[in-house]
Amino acid sequence: MKTAVAMSLLLAVALPAWAQSAPPAAPGAAKPATADKRQPAAKSPGQKIDARAVLQAMEEAFSAVADRVTPAVVNVSTIPKRTPPGTTDDPERFRDYFGEEFYDRYFKRRPREEPRASGSGVLVDRAGYILTNNHVIENAQDITVRLSDARKFPATLVGRDPKTDLAVLKVDAPGPLPTAELGDSERLRVGQWVIAIGNPFGLDRTVTVGIVSATARNRVGVTTYENFIQTDASINPGNSGGPLLNLDGRVIGINTAIVAAGQGIGFSIPINEAKVVMSQLIANGRVVRGWLGVAIQDVTDELASSFGVREREGVLVADVMKGGPAEVAGLRPGDVIVELNGSKIREVPELQRRIANVAPGQSVAIAVVRDRATQRLKVRVGEMPSEEPLIASVDAGPEGFGLQVEPLPPDAADRLSLPFSEGLLVTDVAGGGPADRAGLRRGDVILEVGRQVVHDAPALQRALSAVPAGRSVLLWVHRPGGGGHNQYLVLERDAGR
Repeated sequence: MKTAVAMSLLLAVALPAWAQSAPPAAPGAAKPATADKRQPAAKSPGQKIDARAVLQAMEEAFSAVADRVTPAVVNVSTIPKRTPPGTTDDPERFRDYFGEEFYDRYFKRRPREEPRASGSGVLVDRAGYILTNNHVIENAQDITVRLSDARKFPATLVGRDPKTDLAVLKVDAPGPLPTAELGDSERLRVGQWVIAIGNPFGLDRTVTVGIVSATARNRVGVTTYENFIQTDASINPGNSGGPLLNLDGRVIGINTAIVAAGQGIGFSIPINEAKVVMSQLIANGRVVRGWLGVAIQDVTDELASSFGVREREGVLVADVMKGGPAEVAGLRPGDVIVELNGSKIREVPELQRRIANVAPGQSVAIAVVRDRATQRLKVRVGEMPSEEPLIASVDAGPEGFGLQVEPLPPDAADRLSLPFSEGLLVTDVAGGGPADRAGLRRGDVILEVGRQVVHDAPALQRALSAVPAGRSVLLWVHRPGGGGHNQYLVLERDAGR
């Protein structure tokens, strides 16, 4: 009986409004002429059949997608590149001590099996092109693809793009190959049904179902350019590279990552982005991206008030690379980019991704807030250098004087390859103090305080002494390492000091 009640509740929830019965009339209320005719129908067996039909229709949709697309989902197996063998000799002394049989059983060095890695992929073209994840085939010496009908083919690597974790393989088969149709991820809506197919833990042709939990997820920490579809459809190790599908059986994402500590949190690369990467890899073997030549950071509450913008409005230009497209166009450190081609910009990953998708040589319209006034610039986008990121993303330090400085040595610019010759070198930071809380580190070079250049320690002391207790001041600092970059920090003076 409990099972029957539970099923009734489930069906009631699952039914759309048109399939549910009308609510009973209130006591004493006049019944409409049709009420007597409708009321029995709500309890009739026919109504239950309608509920079952709804569920059966969903079931049929899931099964139809699985039947249609599973043949195009492949297992991708790799043998990693070999590492030089160790030099440790067999412990021969045990042979004489324990005897031949004991030695052979427990101590003799056994030939190692070839380590293998496994993931998924999806055939997207009858010519044999396969879309998968870069991490599935990274560092692979040999790649083998196995189809759902057990046929195996050696695969060649057409190209890979670590920045999006995508790769394209190709197999040459004697006959036609099954393929999956690519959809349009721009039309995705939160709550939409999705189906994942792959080979988790080596279990071929595994199908799981869920919904789109969110779109445009970034800061996941998986790839350089993130714009993930989040889903609760189960994605497990081995699913990587497999397709995420809509109820029409079209690929709308490439499954990529999971949150290990969570349940039902998986991420897929939108297929529209995968299409762009795939076409470039097939045509050129690499991905060409747009490049501005700036270092940027998010606008925090503390920074927003200093630059005359609202929090989460735009991204702050922390540095401009000499000779880069941004400098040529007139962008300056301290500008806040609020629009790109007429569309609002709210955070670093968004600007990174959108500039990356601009073909080098094309011009973009950028709106910036400079000295609390909006200015509009035209920037001719360059090609991202292969060894440099598109936009060096720098994090604003935690809010928050405990610090010691000394003048920058005269030869520092040449010796350390610094792009400036004046500034104050931070030689010590007191743990837990305002400077520490602001994110200052030993080795940083303070260039400006409150938008004013500081040439020596007395100038720094005057500037900081003018900050009232409990208030903050904006610092512009150079941080060495990895080529170095400039960034803004907010230094807050302790209350009562």
